Amino acid sequence: MNRSDGSGNSSRLVDASPASGFMYYAQAEHGPPDMSKTPRSSTGLRQFLDVEQQRNWTEGKTNLPDADERSESVELRFKYVPRFHKLAARPQAQDVLKILGLYGQSCIPMPRRTERQYWSVSCLPSTPDKPLVRVNASWMELFTIYADGEGIRARFILHLPDFTTDHSPTQDQADEVLLERCVTTPEDVSYFFPRGEDIFGINVRGSASIHKFLATPHVLRAIRRFNLTHMNEPLLRRRGLHAGRLSGWDARRRGSACVHPALACR
Repeated sequence: MNRSDGSGNSSRLVDASPASGFMYYAQAEHGPPDMSKTPRSSTGLRQFLDVEQQRNWTEGKTNLPDADERSESVELRFKYVPRFHKLAARPQAQDVLKILGLYGQSCIPMPRRTERQYWSVSCLPSTPDKPLVRVNASWMELFTIYADGEGIRARFILHLPDFTTDHSPTQDQADEVLLERCVTTPEDVSYFFPRGEDIFGINVRGSASIHKFLATPHVLRAIRRFNLTHMNEPLLRRRGLHAGRLSGWDARRRGSACVHPALACR
């Protein structure tokens, strides 16, 4: 197995850089989170999910009740619908929508209730790495899908200790055997180390391997754990943590979201 540069191409290991549009991007069309809808004492999802409920969901022991309908923004929908149509014309569109729907239903707690306030999905964001779609919690990347020829590849951002042999944040202990068991062929998976004390990046190539990766219980728990970490941070703290990493980045290159029904969890 090769380490990757984070782009999905196996090569020498390099550090992630905000200037390259690697992990963080601002969703300019959403604007700042609407704090008027969130209690001043908010601590992320903890305002309506206690620690035990979150732990049980992470372990697959409970299903969380979701809202009947998702939050709508008619203005944004009409503004960015051309991006969705552009995506729909791509040969990868059906695979992208199926995998994105699976990720939202399996990896995001109460996706309808938490969308826009705690997570969002962007269609063809205008970042240098040219993704097809990206899922973020505020400015933190969670999951990205790219074109790979006529197929696709995915990038997952996770906690390193969930994928080391000794469960420590030690890069040399990355569990390659575990990663290879989570995909259809070993050549479909590679990994890299973004900046961050315990952050781990995993690239998976091909629709079949991405589906198997998401269906692996160990992986699903790890994804849920990482997503909860960043959805539980108070909104102002999340903005502050990542704002510095965006400094010097041309605002015109920041991602543009398209929240379209076909991209949403239903």
